[in-house]
Amino acid sequence: MQKISIVRLIVAWASVLCFFTFGASWLNELGSPFILTGFFVWLFAVILWSAFGVVHEAEELAALLGEPFGTLILTLSIVIIEVALVAAVMLGAKEAPTLGRDTMFAVLMIVLNGVVGLGLLIGGFKYREQSYNLQGSASYLAILIPLTVVALILPNFTTSTSGGTLTPLQAIAFSIFTVVLYGIFLITQTGRHKAFYVHPDALEATKADHSSEDPQTISKHTVFMHTVLLLLNILPIVFLSKSLAKILDHGIGYLGLPPALGGVVVAAMVFTSEGISALKAVARNDLQRAINLCLGAAASTVGLTVPAVLIIGLVTGQTVVLGLKPTEMTLLALTLLLSTLTFSNKRTTLLEGAVHLTVFFVYITLVFNP
Repeated sequence: MQKISIVRLIVAWASVLCFFTFGASWLNELGSPFILTGFFVWLFAVILWSAFGVVHEAEELAALLGEPFGTLILTLSIVIIEVALVAAVMLGAKEAPTLGRDTMFAVLMIVLNGVVGLGLLIGGFKYREQSYNLQGSASYLAILIPLTVVALILPNFTTSTSGGTLTPLQAIAFSIFTVVLYGIFLITQTGRHKAFYVHPDALEATKADHSSEDPQTISKHTVFMHTVLLLLNILPIVFLSKSLAKILDHGIGYLGLPPALGGVVVAAMVFTSEGISALKAVARNDLQRAINLCLGAAASTVGLTVPAVLIIGLVTGQTVVLGLKPTEMTLLALTLLLSTLTFSNKRTTLLEGAVHLTVFFVYITLVFNP
């Protein structure tokens, strides 16, 4: 594994060096579909491989720090990558007023319906029923519902502006409210209520374990190393994101694909590694970790991406469209209601997974045929 990590870092940073040196001239020669495809595959593969490196290092930190810190580190790392990709497109030459909205919506659909649905289906087939900490999932949904409604639905009904946009005052106020609310959530998650995000059985086992081993000694020798490796895997993704954004934007326009597909590609690329980590957790009957990853990713996405997108729009003077289309608002409302029902019982079955997957396939169909 150590050799794989070293090779991954070499490939990632070599790609950064190549694009830093020759990227400007390369990106001016995207007319040929073969060149376009080649550069896209190259960057997509490097960024995805680096994202798996982020997941690996975050899981190592999770083993050292325990829950909920482990999944929190992972979700925040992945969301930082997402914000970097969205910011790279917005700061590029061509405006993308709906990219932030499309990416956030795609993340919610992929995570809350695709990953959750497939995970519950796998867990249902393998274990019939799976349990988790109900208080943790309830707290995730308690913050996720208002954040998504205020960010993605409310802008369609404000009267000061039209077209799903916000006034500067609304953008500043909503950004502050979002950051403060998400900050309070993080304080409760990592402070007095961190037991909500650990499975009750695991919590009891931890309380009963009076081992004399000193985990702090291990942590001091390894936490710093894994933190550095985590950053070394994140930074190439951030540096390469602008180049990938230009290629993606050019490719979608060249092929005449739906503009919303850009958000789907960004979301899928960023959250593939985390989704696989969640599915692995379900397969080993650790539904609690999967819920922490999925619901935590959804909450972090809205809590961090909305302020970032609005701030970039205010600073650069770009128009930022947050309000979803009517069909998308319907799917979002359905997803939030379905998630509330799914995670209102202490056990899940494959039926809930099948329902979530059905909503996900409806979403994919509407992306290509709205």
